[in-house]
Amino acid sequence: MSRPAAVGVTGTPCTGKKSVARLLASELGLKLLELNVLAPPRSVPDGSGELVVDVKALGRDIRGRRLSGSVVSGHLLADVLRASEVEFVAVLRCDPAVLKRRLASRGYDREKVLENVEAELIGVVLDAAVRRFGPSKVHEYDTSRAKPASVARRIELDLRTGLPQRAPWKDWTLGYDSSTKLRSLLSPPRTDPAST
Repeated sequence: MSRPAAVGVTGTPCTGKKSVARLLASELGLKLLELNVLAPPRSVPDGSGELVVDVKALGRDIRGRRLSGSVVSGHLLADVLRASEVEFVAVLRCDPAVLKRRLASRGYDREKVLENVEAELIGVVLDAAVRRFGPSKVHEYDTSRAKPASVARRIELDLRTGLPQRAPWKDWTLGYDSSTKLRSLLSPPRTDPAST
């Protein structure tokens, strides 16, 4: 297999990017560049005091590295890399109800949980990847119940075969077609009384 410009792994937070990207890089014998590790020095405070990643600075920084023969992972992939810099992009997807539990268990605050659940529900990261890199380079993988190793193996197989996305893009909204299901999904996660 010839060395790709780069292989991208992206997705909403808590979809499994870090685990899958590490396994994939190891399987392919490629180096791993994690945008979340590189981003903090490139972050600037916004008006509310929260840090926001300076994606232009991060893009310049990542371009200063050799991308050829690497797996680049992070939810900001489409904001940082150019279409010509990647050969293949794996977008990790997760059922929004499962994602909500993952985010809450990792200590995300209620606002961030709901922001990320809503983003996954409507496919924000997938849409950004398809717009930036083109549909022929983008493949999506459901990580709701799959182990990271099996996802990494499927990505490796798709990368080696070069076949396009096999199924239509996931539309999570179809599973939340009633107002009751949607309200439940988009209500704040319950807090463990023992932790308050």
